[in-house]
Amino acid sequence: MRRDNYLFILVLVLLVLALLIVFPVDKGFIGGKKFQQGLDLKGGSYLLYEADLTKKDPTQTDAQVMAAVQSKIENRVNKYGVTEPIIQILKPNRILVQLPDVKNINDAMNLIGQVALLEFKEQKLDDSGNVVKDSSGNPTWIPSTALGTDGVTTETLTGKYLKPTAAVTLDALGKTEVSFEWNTEGAKLFGEITQRLLNKPLGIFLDNELISSPTVQAVITDKGVITGVTVDEAKTLVLQLNSGSLDVPLTPIQQTDVDATLGADSLHKSLTAGLIGIACVAFFMIVYYRLPGLVATVALGIYAAILLAIFKIFNITLTLPGIAGFVISTGMAVDANVLIFERMKEEMKRGLTMKMALQEGFHRAWPSIRDSNISTFITCIILYWFGNTFGAFMVKGFALTLFLGVAVSLFSAITVTRTLLIQLVNNGMMKTLTLYGVKHD
Repeated sequence: MRRDNYLFILVLVLLVLALLIVFPVDKGFIGGKKFQQGLDLKGGSYLLYEADLTKKDPTQTDAQVMAAVQSKIENRVNKYGVTEPIIQILKPNRILVQLPDVKNINDAMNLIGQVALLEFKEQKLDDSGNVVKDSSGNPTWIPSTALGTDGVTTETLTGKYLKPTAAVTLDALGKTEVSFEWNTEGAKLFGEITQRLLNKPLGIFLDNELISSPTVQAVITDKGVITGVTVDEAKTLVLQLNSGSLDVPLTPIQQTDVDATLGADSLHKSLTAGLIGIACVAFFMIVYYRLPGLVATVALGIYAAILLAIFKIFNITLTLPGIAGFVISTGMAVDANVLIFERMKEEMKRGLTMKMALQEGFHRAWPSIRDSNISTFITCIILYWFGNTFGAFMVKGFALTLFLGVAVSLFSAITVTRTLLIQLVNNGMMKTLTLYGVKHD
């Protein structure tokens, strides 16, 4: 008796906490979080890139390179201002990028896909000291090299020696430029190179494209500026330099833009259909099983509140397939109650008391409920693995919400429904078989 009372109090506490987490929907009294919507509901862009691992550093493994690329894309996207992005490695050489609410997808793609290899080059000279030109009459540029701090190794000056402190600044005439700062090794190299190139041009290349060729007017060590860029180019360049160069080039192989208006319309229709379906199920349960059906409907409401609270607390992304998984798991929760109630009716027809019929009904129905739900869990795990491996985020969302929904539905059917029924029986509120939907012989 005491244990049943404790369970009843626990159910009430869980319900209150769940409601405080879920409502208001856009904030919640507890946690202060809102529901995280997927691209198909919120709108945004779905990008799939393929990395060219043939151009990686041979001293690194494929896994190390992919992890580094993922980290640098995350830095770029976060600094770009995208909220709640998803950047995921898909074996063996693909990167999935989901960008909610991104309006200028072209800028985002340029930011993500650029290798951002910053190189400093000098003009090639012939034996007479004249500039060597190509077939188009333009100067030929070669990498600027200098001795490293060890005094032996010849190093090429690239952006890998930069500190992550690049910033957009203005010169004395109000023109946009990008300021940067070297680390110790870079300062040593830059100082030696600028000393050698006094009163000569220094070419600044980004991904093999010349963006600036200022004339060196003084020996520079730890700091410098890049000129000849627009405001937008400067902002993008700063993000790329501060996040580091991508270790290998990326090629976009799939791009999907999702309209937020379409997502909102689909969400509204899906929720409407789900509510109608749940209302029909509740009506059937109450008409056919009477008071236990009403209890099951109340337990279903508690189940929904707890599951939605879990979605909010753990920032589980809701997609349209995910909502479908939620609705299906709701039906499975009712299915468990049907098995239990039918067992109870059979026991009552055998002449058992209501308390004994209640206990036997749950006990005898449990093996069937357990086996059916275990098979569903296995299916969800397979679907989740498939979605996670091949970037099918809709399949992944469906599998995750269905798995959680079935897990919570087990708690709802076995604990919540049973606890509520025991309270009604113990308090003498269920005395006649008619209330159970059992006909008298």
